[in-house]
Amino acid sequence: MNRLTEHLIIISFDCLSALDFPILQDLPHFQNILSQGALVKNVETIYPSVTYPCHATIVTGNYPIRHGVVNNTLLQPGRKSPDWHWFRDSIRGTTLYDEVKKAGMTTAALLWPITGKANIDYNMPEIFANRPWQNQIFVSLRSGTPRFQWKLHKRFGHMRNGLSQPELDHFALEAAVDTILSKKPNLLMVHFTDLDSQRHYHGFGSDEAIAAIHRHDIRLGRIIHALKDTGIYENSTIVVLGDHSALDENKAIQLNYLFHKQNLFTVNTKGKIVSWKAYCHSCDGSAYIYLKNPDDTATYKTIKNLLFSLLENTDSGIEQVLTGDQAAKKGADGTCAFMVEAKRGYYFSEDFQKAFIKTVTAEEAILNKKYTLATHGYSPKKENYGTIFMAAGKGIKPGTLPSIRLTDEGPTFARLLGVSLGDTDGTVINELLDLSSYSLEEII
Repeated sequence: MNRLTEHLIIISFDCLSALDFPILQDLPHFQNILSQGALVKNVETIYPSVTYPCHATIVTGNYPIRHGVVNNTLLQPGRKSPDWHWFRDSIRGTTLYDEVKKAGMTTAALLWPITGKANIDYNMPEIFANRPWQNQIFVSLRSGTPRFQWKLHKRFGHMRNGLSQPELDHFALEAAVDTILSKKPNLLMVHFTDLDSQRHYHGFGSDEAIAAIHRHDIRLGRIIHALKDTGIYENSTIVVLGDHSALDENKAIQLNYLFHKQNLFTVNTKGKIVSWKAYCHSCDGSAYIYLKNPDDTATYKTIKNLLFSLLENTDSGIEQVLTGDQAAKKGADGTCAFMVEAKRGYYFSEDFQKAFIKTVTAEEAILNKKYTLATHGYSPKKENYGTIFMAAGKGIKPGTLPSIRLTDEGPTFARLLGVSLGDTDGTVINELLDLSSYSLEEII
């Protein structure tokens, strides 16, 4: 299968929404992509629509139930800071970067989720020190490409302020530009989270979020200029995408508070969960309910009665209750006992102290970042909740499509680079591709 491009640059602007289009179309570098390339006005995300499952879908073309990354975090009841799905082995099956490398092309990833210890030529994975004795740089070095990362940290590490934004994205941008200039990878995937952070702690349409979109335009421009400076622009494809949107909220549903009151888990004198029968594992706008013992029919019945009684209460914040089988049909984790969806204005917290519904103030969100004012994780069927996709350059046919699914992106990227992800939930969007210079035999 022939390649349609020599260099594919995938830029993920976390939490970029279809609703952002009126702003994007007036910013110079986004406008440059839009005027020359293809636009998908609405991309249907996955369930649950949180960052790590979404990014696993982007590189596999599959829903979470198939690729195995069903949430951002691991199920670790009671941990104040659960571990995330940082490592490549969380993903079942092949990925875009696996297939590109197998084909003898060069791969690079910068702060791309779930790439820890992946077989990527130049890899700086998204991972953070999650134990008191760990060092951030050491954790990153040992999970990616050490020498490559060390050089970037030496040159640009002074720009970082831990995981704080926008400093982290300033660092990621310089790393991306340097990687383009020095490595000229066939596949570069870079993940920026500035917008997502601002929306979480200030609100969807906040001044801080709008400022982050403007910063993203500058970042996009720097990447375009780097491609031109290194002489590969004419043979490159630039993709700009979001993984999910977000919705404003100010009420946290704390189902574990009710579970604790019903003695479904045990807490020691230090307030730590030491044993449990049922646990609410948050996906922000949705949540999984897991049973420690899936065959515990008594606990299952208790949870079922509780959830359906809450569903009838208009003040509970719960919009829908799914069984595990129903969740699986939506592409989510079928091993859960139940999956619950929050109403607009609500989201799920794993806290189990003080109250069932926690009203969040702006001060709490901004100062301690334990709670948020806008989030994602909701059903992709929520109204005005789509993300966006745009692409320009080699192999892209200019034009506009009304919609695709997030699962369609991976197979389409694979086709651009002349590889295949195999049998996937998504399909190649040929309407986005310029196949005019190839014969039928070459296309096949």
